[in-house]
Amino acid sequence: MKPAAPKPPAPRNFFQDVHEVVRLIPRGRVSTYGAIAHYLGARHGARTVGYAMMAAHTAGQYVPAHRVINRLGHLTGRLHFATPFAMQEALEAEGVRVHEDRVVEFGKLFWDPAVELA
Repeated sequence: MKPAAPKPPAPRNFFQDVHEVVRLIPRGRVSTYGAIAHYLGARHGARTVGYAMMAAHTAGQYVPAHRVINRLGHLTGRLHFATPFAMQEALEAEGVRVHEDRVVEFGKLFWDPAVELA
């Protein structure tokens, strides 16, 4: 009797990988779609990270999607929350100041997974 062949690893799910990284963003900090995509090896996958954020509400565990913004510091995902101001309110509850749909002091608050998780 031959030994059983080893099982191949389960395929990776990019959305789950994105959600895992987003869960690591500390309260009061923000990251970008592009930085997360780059960290996960999808250099041009910022849009796909955005799709993962839109699907965050279906994840088994909470995903703090409000902490992911665009590369200029704008709350481009705000229209995918329950209300147009929910994303801003969630950030402000963590001490992040927002003015005209843009994170104030974005450079200071930016959390780069390639640096922070290296």
